Amino acid sequence: MLTNIIGGLQGIVDHALVGHLVGFTGNAAIGVALQIFIVVIVFINSLFTGMSVLVARFTGAGDEEKVDRTVYQAFLTAVGLSLLVMAPLGYVFAPSLLDLVNPTAEVKAEALPFLRIMFLFSSGMLVFYMLSGALRAAGDARTPMVLGVAMTVLNLVLNIIFIRGLGPIPGYGTAGSAIGTCIASGAVATYAIVKLLRGGWVVSFPRGHGYGPDWAIIRALFRFGLPTGIQGIAMNVGGVLMLAFIGSLAQSAAAQAAFAVGYSQLFSLITWTAIGLMGAAAAVAGQNLGAGKPQRAEDSVHVAAHIAMIGAGFIGAFFLFFPRQLLAVFGMNEPVVVEIGTQLLRVLSVSGLFIAVALTYTGGLQGTGDTKSPLYISIISQIIVPLGICFVIQQTGTLQPLHIWIAILIGHATRCTLSVLRFRQGRWRGIAVDIARG
Repeated sequence: MLTNIIGGLQGIVDHALVGHLVGFTGNAAIGVALQIFIVVIVFINSLFTGMSVLVARFTGAGDEEKVDRTVYQAFLTAVGLSLLVMAPLGYVFAPSLLDLVNPTAEVKAEALPFLRIMFLFSSGMLVFYMLSGALRAAGDARTPMVLGVAMTVLNLVLNIIFIRGLGPIPGYGTAGSAIGTCIASGAVATYAIVKLLRGGWVVSFPRGHGYGPDWAIIRALFRFGLPTGIQGIAMNVGGVLMLAFIGSLAQSAAAQAAFAVGYSQLFSLITWTAIGLMGAAAAVAGQNLGAGKPQRAEDSVHVAAHIAMIGAGFIGAFFLFFPRQLLAVFGMNEPVVVEIGTQLLRVLSVSGLFIAVALTYTGGLQGTGDTKSPLYISIISQIIVPLGICFVIQQTGTLQPLHIWIAILIGHATRCTLSVLRFRQGRWRGIAVDIARG
């Protein structure tokens, strides 16, 4: 939770700097570019869900050899996909991808270099995500927190330099945010790889098994991770389509800027905290199921959900009572942007309660090996429900920003209800997880 909160604060600082130096078009550019980038990166990160399922089970069963083999194969697969697939294709198709969200010419001009830099140099970020997931699944949440703090501090310093400029280094504006992020994550990833090779953490790269791919383990990663990858793509494609609806509004640039700051940044204080609890619930549930203690696995998820709801309620109170002050931090003082952003934050103050609980139960399902149910639930709640509402309103009347915000709220409530019901069915208790011994 602390790691994700700190990481979320870094994004907030980036948006604040860009908002003051570039204007709200810079905020909108980062928002639409990240929405597209996340669609791609979430798919690769799905391998880490498969990895976490295996690592948690093997840790609970006390099988360190299988833990280390799983971690290395996840690293190998993710880096290969990043360098050989995501980087070249992302660079070439970035302009076409941006056209999908109907940005204004000014927003697209700011977003294109940002997006291309992120596609080309994202390997360090992926290694950090991989390592954090492996360490948490194996029971060490402290090391990812320390590495996350180090990366965030370095990122903040570099972003301030590259966004504003310093001495002989020119100011790159919106693109400077991507430059700082890639350098910081690359530095931390390099350190992590050295540590994994030398050993000393609860996970490491295996010795005596060679450095080539083990297709049996890679198939297991995809078996458990692929549904999560499709889920992530579906959710973020839904987000891209939602941005397309926002782009169709009369005041599209203002609405996209409000969405980028309110939903993508401020709301991350709730979602990233809940995602931390989701990872904790997945690790503890998977470890206990691997150790033959299913009731403890179930209890851990219920406890995580209660903590998530309390945290979401605390942060949501600021959204409800101080929305204008929060928006002002990002240089958002234009009346139309403030009005739209205030509406959004007040809706999100309620929506956060639902999504926080939903994420913890998603973690419980995924950690025990049920990665398919969250996929189906996400398609219903994050695509069919909110986009269907927006489409119907658009066809029968005039779509307004508040209509879109309410559609998001209904989607989150649907996801919460379905996730809780599915987990309580208890079918995850009988899922088997294993790989052949090397």
